Amino acid sequence: MQSIFAISGSTRKNSSNWKILKFIQENFKNQLNIEIYENLDQLPHFDPNLKEGEAFPPNVKSFFEKIQNADGVLICTPEYVFSPPAILKTALEWTVSETILSFKPLALIVASGMGEKTYDSLGLILKTLLQEEIPETSKLLIQGARGKFRGDGNFLDPETAKEVLDLMKSLMNKIGENDQNPN
Repeated sequence: MQSIFAISGSTRKNSSNWKILKFIQENFKNQLNIEIYENLDQLPHFDPNLKEGEAFPPNVKSFFEKIQNADGVLICTPEYVFSPPAILKTALEWTVSETILSFKPLALIVASGMGEKTYDSLGLILKTLLQEEIPETSKLLIQGARGKFRGDGNFLDPETAKEVLDLMKSLMNKIGENDQNPN
């Protein structure tokens, strides 16, 4: 069974981003092992002063291990003041010091009121970290996200639900391709 390490850019447990990750986890429970990372807010600020060979903080090491051990990564984030949340940016900055995201299958969902600026800027950041372009089939912008859910956490809009499910199928296919053609 393929494993996905899922990261929410929102630390609010009932946010649209958490609802999306829980929706995905529920809909793929028989096909994917999805771990939703719950310690993003515990990562320290990125410290570029750490030299190669110096020990990273334990929670950063654990974050790296979770990425390394996963077959793919899923990021679902809101937009705060026309940019990714600082907490998510910090997590991504830590990965600059390693190559753990290089060529790792990854999918991105930006679920926010508008979200275009974060969608564009994260696309550029992730292209740099992954060392390749994220395919359009692995990126999704969900605008007006808060109004897309029922009280039970399921989507009101069947088209949005389908787009999320299609994105995950695309990620699964990318993982399958990587398994067949390892770098």
